[in-house]
Amino acid sequence: MTKETLSGRERVRLALRHQETDRIPIAMVCSGINAPARATLAEYLRRERGLTVEAYLEPLIDVVQVAPLYRGPKLAPDEDIWGVRRRPVSYGSGSYDEICYYPLANAETIDEILAHRWPSTDWFDYAVLPERIAAVQATRERAILVANGNIFESSWYMRGFERMFLDFVLHPDLAHEILRRVADFYVAHFNRMLAAAPGQIDLAFTADDLAGQQGPLLSHEMWETFIKPQHKRLNEAIHQFEGVHVIYHSDGAVLPFVEGLIDMGIDVLQALQFSARGMDPRVLKARFGDQLCFEGGVSVQTTLPFGSPEEVRAEVRELIEVLGRGGGYILGPAHNIQAGTPPENIVAMFDAAAEYYPFCHSGG
Repeated sequence: MTKETLSGRERVRLALRHQETDRIPIAMVCSGINAPARATLAEYLRRERGLTVEAYLEPLIDVVQVAPLYRGPKLAPDEDIWGVRRRPVSYGSGSYDEICYYPLANAETIDEILAHRWPSTDWFDYAVLPERIAAVQATRERAILVANGNIFESSWYMRGFERMFLDFVLHPDLAHEILRRVADFYVAHFNRMLAAAPGQIDLAFTADDLAGQQGPLLSHEMWETFIKPQHKRLNEAIHQFEGVHVIYHSDGAVLPFVEGLIDMGIDVLQALQFSARGMDPRVLKARFGDQLCFEGGVSVQTTLPFGSPEEVRAEVRELIEVLGRGGGYILGPAHNIQAGTPPENIVAMFDAAAEYYPFCHSGG
Protein backbone atom coordinates (compact mmCIF):
# COMPACT_ATOMS: atom_id res chain seq x y z
CA MET A 1 0.00 0.00 0.00
CA THR A 2 1.09 3.59 -0.50
CA LYS A 3 2.69 5.46 2.35
CA GLU A 4 0.07 7.67 3.94
CA THR A 5 1.09 11.13 5.06
CA LEU A 6 -2.28 12.49 6.16
CA SER A 7 -4.87 11.55 8.74
CA GLY A 8 -8.23 10.41 7.46
CA ARG A 9 -9.79 13.70 8.51
CA GLU A 10 -7.10 15.77 6.81
CA ARG A 11 -7.53 13.70 3.66
CA VAL A 12 -11.30 14.23 3.57
CA ARG A 13 -11.09 17.91 4.37
CA LEU A 14 -8.59 18.47 1.57
CA ALA A 15 -10.88 16.64 -0.85
CA LEU A 16 -13.81 18.78 0.26
CA ARG A 17 -11.70 21.84 -0.59
CA HIS A 18 -11.08 20.37 -4.07
CA GLN A 19 -7.46 19.56 -3.37
CA GLU A 20 -5.60 16.37 -4.17
CA THR A 21 -4.33 14.22 -1.32
CA ASP A 22 -1.86 11.41 -0.54
CA ARG A 23 -4.45 8.81 -1.62
CA ILE A 24 -8.12 8.92 -2.47
CA PRO A 25 -10.32 9.28 0.64
CA ILE A 26 -12.42 6.16 1.27
CA ALA A 27 -15.80 5.99 2.99
CA MET A 28 -18.93 3.89 3.27
CA VAL A 29 -21.56 6.61 3.49
CA CYS A 30 -25.14 5.28 3.34
CA SER A 31 -23.51 1.91 2.84
CA GLY A 32 -22.45 -1.26 4.58
CA ILE A 33 -21.76 -4.89 3.95
CA ASN A 34 -24.89 -7.01 4.28
CA ALA A 35 -24.60 -9.86 6.76
CA PRO A 36 -24.15 -12.77 4.31
CA ALA A 37 -21.49 -10.85 2.34
CA ARG A 38 -19.78 -9.82 5.56
CA ALA A 39 -19.63 -13.44 6.71
CA THR A 40 -17.93 -14.58 3.49
CA LEU A 41 -15.58 -11.58 3.65
CA ALA A 42 -14.68 -12.44 7.24
CA GLU A 43 -13.76 -15.99 6.27
CA TYR A 44 -11.75 -14.81 3.26
CA LEU A 45 -9.76 -12.25 5.29
CA ARG A 46 -9.12 -14.77 8.07
CA ARG A 47 -7.85 -17.34 5.60
CA GLU A 48 -5.90 -15.09 3.24
CA ARG A 49 -4.59 -12.33 5.49
CA GLY A 50 -5.12 -13.37 9.08
CA LEU A 51 -7.33 -10.32 9.68
CA THR A 52 -10.83 -9.60 10.91
CA VAL A 53 -13.11 -7.42 8.82
CA GLU A 54 -12.74 -4.66 11.40
CA ALA A 55 -8.94 -4.85 11.39
CA TYR A 56 -8.88 -4.72 7.60
CA LEU A 57 -11.26 -1.77 7.22
CA GLU A 58 -10.16 0.38 10.16
CA PRO A 59 -7.03 1.87 8.54
CA LEU A 60 -8.85 2.41 5.23
CA ILE A 61 -12.14 4.13 6.11
CA ASP A 62 -11.74 7.89 6.48
CA VAL A 63 -15.27 8.84 7.57
CA VAL A 64 -17.07 7.61 10.70
CA GLN A 65 -20.60 8.36 11.88
CA VAL A 66 -21.55 9.37 15.41
CA ALA A 67 -24.99 9.91 16.93
CA PRO A 68 -26.55 11.25 20.12
CA LEU A 69 -27.96 8.91 22.75
CA TYR A 70 -31.67 8.14 22.53
CA ARG A 71 -33.46 8.73 25.86
CA GLY A 72 -37.01 9.16 24.61
CA PRO A 73 -40.16 7.12 25.06
CA LYS A 74 -39.77 3.38 24.95
CA LEU A 75 -40.29 2.16 21.39
CA ALA A 76 -41.52 -1.22 20.26
CA PRO A 77 -38.74 -3.42 18.83
CA ASP A 78 -40.06 -2.89 15.29
CA GLU A 79 -40.84 0.85 15.68
CA ASP A 80 -38.82 3.99 14.92
CA ILE A 81 -39.15 7.50 16.32
CA TRP A 82 -41.73 8.40 13.66
CA GLY A 83 -44.05 5.56 14.68
CA VAL A 84 -43.24 3.60 11.52
CA ARG A 85 -43.05 -0.16 11.99
CA ARG A 86 -41.06 -2.68 9.96
CA ARG A 87 -40.80 -6.44 9.75
CA PRO A 88 -38.02 -8.60 8.28
CA VAL A 89 -38.66 -9.91 4.77
CA SER A 90 -36.34 -12.69 3.67
CA TYR A 91 -34.33 -12.56 0.46
CA GLY A 92 -32.92 -16.05 1.05
CA SER A 93 -29.59 -15.74 2.80
CA GLY A 94 -30.68 -12.68 4.78
CA SER A 95 -33.52 -10.21 5.21
CA TYR A 96 -34.48 -6.57 4.82
CA ASP A 97 -36.72 -4.69 7.23
CA GLU A 98 -39.73 -3.53 5.21
CA ILE A 99 -42.45 -1.12 6.34
CA CYS A 100 -45.57 -2.89 7.55
CA TYR A 101 -47.32 0.04 9.32
CA TYR A 102 -47.65 3.63 8.07
CA PRO A 103 -48.96 5.67 11.02
CA LEU A 104 -50.37 8.52 8.92
CA ALA A 105 -51.84 6.35 6.16
CA ASN A 106 -55.44 7.13 7.09
CA ALA A 107 -55.09 10.78 8.12
CA GLU A 108 -57.52 13.00 6.22
CA THR A 109 -57.20 16.35 8.02
CA ILE A 110 -54.49 18.66 9.35
CA ASP A 111 -55.80 18.02 12.87
CA GLU A 112 -55.15 14.30 12.48
CA ILE A 113 -51.61 15.03 11.35
CA LEU A 114 -51.03 17.37 14.29
CA ALA A 115 -52.35 14.72 16.68
CA HIS A 116 -49.61 12.28 15.62
CA ARG A 117 -46.84 11.62 18.15
CA TRP A 118 -44.07 13.66 16.54
CA PRO A 119 -40.49 13.10 17.71
CA SER A 120 -38.75 15.74 19.79
CA THR A 121 -35.10 16.66 20.17
CA ASP A 122 -35.74 16.36 23.92
CA TRP A 123 -35.70 12.60 23.33
CA PHE A 124 -31.94 12.73 22.68
CA ASP A 125 -28.88 13.39 24.81
CA TYR A 126 -26.58 15.49 22.62
CA ALA A 127 -24.04 16.09 25.40
CA VAL A 128 -22.54 12.64 24.76
CA LEU A 129 -21.32 13.60 21.27
CA PRO A 130 -17.90 15.02 22.23
CA GLU A 131 -17.16 11.87 24.24
CA ARG A 132 -18.29 9.62 21.40
CA ILE A 133 -16.20 11.57 18.89
CA ALA A 134 -13.15 11.32 21.13
CA ALA A 135 -13.65 7.56 21.39
CA VAL A 136 -13.71 7.02 17.62
CA GLN A 137 -10.76 9.39 17.12
CA ALA A 138 -8.63 7.66 19.73
CA THR A 139 -6.94 5.25 17.33
CA ARG A 140 -6.93 7.36 14.14
CA GLU A 141 -8.32 10.77 13.30
CA ARG A 142 -11.12 10.56 10.76
CA ALA A 143 -13.78 12.88 9.40
CA ILE A 144 -16.95 12.85 11.51
CA LEU A 145 -20.43 12.53 10.00
CA VAL A 146 -23.83 13.03 11.62
CA ALA A 147 -27.16 11.97 10.13
CA ASN A 148 -30.01 11.75 9.01
CA GLY A 149 -31.96 14.40 7.10
CA ASN A 150 -34.22 12.43 4.74
CA ILE A 151 -37.23 14.74 4.74
CA PHE A 152 -39.33 13.31 1.89
CA GLU A 153 -38.51 9.71 2.79
CA SER A 154 -39.38 10.16 6.47
CA SER A 155 -42.66 11.72 5.34
CA TRP A 156 -43.72 8.94 3.01
CA TYR A 157 -42.56 6.29 5.47
CA MET A 158 -45.36 7.63 7.67
CA ARG A 159 -47.89 8.34 4.94
CA GLY A 160 -47.21 5.64 2.34
CA PHE A 161 -45.39 6.10 -0.95
CA GLU A 162 -48.40 6.17 -3.29
CA ARG A 163 -50.52 8.15 -0.83
CA MET A 164 -47.83 10.85 -0.59
CA PHE A 165 -47.81 11.31 -4.35
CA LEU A 166 -51.61 11.47 -4.38
CA ASP A 167 -51.40 14.18 -1.73
CA PHE A 168 -49.07 16.21 -3.94
CA VAL A 169 -51.92 16.43 -6.46
CA LEU A 170 -55.14 16.06 -4.44
CA HIS A 171 -54.27 17.23 -0.91
CA PRO A 172 -51.25 19.55 -1.12
CA ASP A 173 -52.06 21.09 2.28
CA LEU A 174 -51.58 17.69 3.96
CA ALA A 175 -48.35 17.04 2.07
CA HIS A 176 -46.93 20.44 2.99
CA GLU A 177 -47.83 19.95 6.66
CA ILE A 178 -46.19 16.53 6.92
CA LEU A 179 -43.03 17.69 5.14
CA ARG A 180 -42.85 20.85 7.22
CA ARG A 181 -43.15 18.96 10.50
CA VAL A 182 -40.48 16.48 9.47
CA ALA A 183 -38.15 19.30 8.39
CA ASP A 184 -38.79 21.14 11.67
CA PHE A 185 -37.46 18.13 13.56
CA TYR A 186 -34.39 17.71 11.37
CA VAL A 187 -33.50 21.42 11.54
CA ALA A 188 -33.63 21.28 15.34
CA HIS A 189 -31.86 17.90 15.48
CA PHE A 190 -28.91 18.99 13.34
CA ASN A 191 -28.67 22.30 15.18
CA ARG A 192 -28.33 20.48 18.49
CA MET A 193 -25.86 17.89 17.17
CA LEU A 194 -23.60 20.48 15.59
CA ALA A 195 -23.81 22.84 18.57
CA ALA A 196 -22.84 20.00 20.94
CA ALA A 197 -19.50 19.41 19.19
CA PRO A 198 -18.45 22.67 17.53
CA GLY A 199 -15.58 22.30 15.09
CA GLN A 200 -15.51 18.52 15.43
CA ILE A 201 -18.08 17.51 12.79
CA ASP A 202 -17.25 17.61 9.09
CA LEU A 203 -20.25 16.14 7.25
CA ALA A 204 -24.02 16.36 7.75
CA PHE A 205 -25.77 13.55 5.89
CA THR A 206 -29.10 14.34 4.23
CA ALA A 207 -31.03 12.30 1.71
CA ASP A 208 -34.09 11.73 -0.42
CA ASP A 209 -34.24 9.37 -3.37
CA LEU A 210 -35.45 11.43 -6.31
CA ALA A 211 -34.91 8.98 -9.16
CA GLY A 212 -35.09 5.34 -10.15
CA GLN A 213 -32.93 3.40 -12.55
CA GLN A 214 -34.49 4.94 -15.65
CA GLY A 215 -35.28 8.49 -14.56
CA PRO A 216 -36.91 10.82 -12.00
CA LEU A 217 -39.59 9.57 -9.61
CA LEU A 218 -41.41 12.90 -9.73
CA SER A 219 -41.58 16.01 -11.87
CA HIS A 220 -39.13 18.83 -11.32
CA GLU A 221 -42.04 21.16 -10.60
CA MET A 222 -43.37 18.84 -7.91
CA TRP A 223 -39.91 18.60 -6.34
CA GLU A 224 -39.49 22.41 -6.44
CA THR A 225 -42.90 22.91 -4.83
CA PHE A 226 -42.85 20.38 -2.02
CA ILE A 227 -39.41 19.00 -1.24
CA LYS A 228 -36.69 21.45 -2.23
CA PRO A 229 -37.82 24.33 0.06
CA GLN A 230 -37.65 22.11 3.15
CA HIS A 231 -34.17 20.84 2.30
CA LYS A 232 -33.04 24.37 1.54
CA ARG A 233 -33.87 25.57 5.03
CA LEU A 234 -32.26 22.48 6.56
CA ASN A 235 -29.08 23.14 4.56
CA GLU A 236 -29.11 26.79 5.59
CA ALA A 237 -29.29 25.72 9.24
CA ILE A 238 -26.40 23.29 8.81
CA HIS A 239 -24.24 25.87 7.05
CA GLN A 240 -24.51 28.16 10.06
CA PHE A 241 -21.80 25.92 11.53
CA GLU A 242 -18.36 26.60 10.13
CA GLY A 243 -16.62 23.75 8.34
CA VAL A 244 -19.67 21.48 8.06
CA HIS A 245 -20.48 20.17 4.58
CA VAL A 246 -23.88 18.86 3.50
CA ILE A 247 -23.59 15.42 1.88
CA TYR A 248 -26.77 14.47 0.05
CA HIS A 249 -27.80 10.97 -1.01
CA SER A 250 -30.02 10.00 -3.91
CA ASP A 251 -29.96 6.77 -5.84
CA GLY A 252 -30.78 6.50 -9.49
CA ALA A 253 -30.74 8.74 -12.56
CA VAL A 254 -30.46 11.97 -10.62
CA LEU A 255 -28.67 14.10 -13.25
CA PRO A 256 -31.78 16.24 -14.06
CA PHE A 257 -31.87 17.42 -10.44
CA VAL A 258 -28.20 18.27 -9.90
CA GLU A 259 -28.40 21.98 -10.73
CA GLY A 260 -31.36 22.30 -8.36
CA LEU A 261 -29.53 20.36 -5.66
CA ILE A 262 -26.63 22.79 -5.91
CA ASP A 263 -29.08 25.69 -5.59
CA MET A 264 -30.63 23.86 -2.63
CA GLY A 265 -27.28 24.06 -0.86
CA ILE A 266 -25.65 20.64 -1.02
CA ASP A 267 -21.85 20.31 -1.03
CA VAL A 268 -21.38 16.61 -1.78
CA LEU A 269 -23.50 14.39 -4.05
CA GLN A 270 -23.56 10.84 -2.73
CA ALA A 271 -24.40 7.40 -4.14
CA LEU A 272 -23.39 7.99 -7.80
CA GLN A 273 -25.27 5.08 -9.33
CA PHE A 274 -23.48 5.11 -12.67
CA SER A 275 -25.44 2.13 -14.00
CA ALA A 276 -28.58 4.33 -14.02
CA ARG A 277 -29.65 6.05 -17.23
CA GLY A 278 -27.64 9.15 -18.11
CA MET A 279 -25.28 8.89 -15.15
CA ASP A 280 -21.72 9.35 -16.38
CA PRO A 281 -18.85 10.32 -14.06
CA ARG A 282 -17.19 12.36 -16.81
CA VAL A 283 -20.34 14.42 -17.35
CA LEU A 284 -20.81 15.02 -13.63
CA LYS A 285 -17.20 16.07 -13.14
CA ALA A 286 -17.12 18.30 -16.22
CA ARG A 287 -20.42 20.04 -15.53
CA PHE A 288 -20.46 20.25 -11.75
CA GLY A 289 -16.99 19.38 -10.43
CA ASP A 290 -16.16 22.99 -9.61
CA GLN A 291 -19.32 23.34 -7.51
CA LEU A 292 -19.77 19.87 -6.01
CA CYS A 293 -17.79 17.09 -4.42
CA PHE A 294 -18.75 13.44 -4.94
CA GLU A 295 -18.88 10.30 -2.79
CA GLY A 296 -19.54 6.66 -3.72
CA GLY A 297 -19.64 5.38 -7.28
CA VAL A 298 -18.38 1.79 -7.21
CA SER A 299 -21.26 -0.26 -8.58
CA VAL A 300 -23.02 -2.63 -6.18
CA GLN A 301 -25.37 -3.63 -9.02
CA THR A 302 -22.88 -4.78 -11.65
CA THR A 303 -19.14 -4.69 -11.04
CA LEU A 304 -18.87 -5.67 -7.39
CA PRO A 305 -21.31 -8.61 -7.50
CA PHE A 306 -20.71 -9.84 -11.05
CA GLY A 307 -17.32 -8.55 -12.23
CA SER A 308 -13.88 -10.02 -11.75
CA PRO A 309 -11.39 -8.58 -9.24
CA GLU A 310 -9.49 -6.99 -12.12
CA GLU A 311 -12.70 -5.39 -13.42
CA VAL A 312 -13.34 -4.01 -9.94
CA ARG A 313 -9.82 -2.59 -9.80
CA ALA A 314 -10.25 -1.06 -13.27
CA GLU A 315 -13.51 0.65 -12.22
CA VAL A 316 -11.88 2.02 -9.07
CA ARG A 317 -8.92 3.36 -11.04
CA GLU A 318 -11.20 4.99 -13.61
CA LEU A 319 -13.33 6.69 -10.94
CA ILE A 320 -10.22 8.01 -9.22
CA GLU A 321 -8.79 9.34 -12.50
CA VAL A 322 -12.05 11.04 -13.49
CA LEU A 323 -13.60 12.21 -10.23
CA GLY A 324 -10.45 12.48 -8.13
CA ARG A 325 -8.55 14.82 -10.45
CA GLY A 326 -8.25 18.17 -8.74
CA GLY A 327 -9.75 16.73 -5.55
CA GLY A 328 -13.42 16.62 -4.69
CA TYR A 329 -13.95 12.85 -4.58
CA ILE A 330 -14.38 10.34 -1.75
CA LEU A 331 -14.52 6.78 -3.07
CA GLY A 332 -16.88 4.09 -1.79
CA PRO A 333 -19.56 1.63 -2.86
CA ALA A 334 -22.67 3.24 -4.31
CA HIS A 335 -24.83 1.57 -1.65
CA ASN A 336 -24.89 -1.54 0.54
CA ILE A 337 -22.71 -4.41 -0.65
CA GLN A 338 -25.17 -7.21 -1.25
CA ALA A 339 -25.27 -10.91 -0.41
CA GLY A 340 -23.46 -12.99 -3.01
CA THR A 341 -20.77 -10.37 -3.68
CA PRO A 342 -17.45 -12.25 -3.92
CA PRO A 343 -15.11 -11.30 -1.07
CA GLU A 344 -12.25 -11.08 -3.56
CA ASN A 345 -14.11 -8.22 -5.25
CA ILE A 346 -14.72 -6.35 -2.00
CA VAL A 347 -11.03 -6.59 -1.15
CA ALA A 348 -10.07 -5.58 -4.70
CA MET A 349 -12.13 -2.39 -4.32
CA PHE A 350 -10.51 -1.32 -1.06
CA ASP A 351 -7.00 -2.41 -2.02
CA ALA A 352 -7.15 -0.55 -5.33
CA ALA A 353 -8.48 2.60 -3.65
CA ALA A 354 -5.66 2.51 -1.10
CA GLU A 355 -2.92 1.80 -3.64
CA TYR A 356 -3.84 3.71 -6.81
CA TYR A 357 -3.47 7.46 -6.89
CA PRO A 358 -2.01 9.06 -10.01
CA PHE A 359 -1.87 12.58 -8.60
CA CYS A 360 0.79 14.25 -6.50
CA HIS A 361 -0.10 15.84 -3.19
CA SER A 362 1.69 19.14 -2.82
CA GLY A 363 0.73 19.85 0.76
CA GLY A 364 -2.34 21.15 2.58
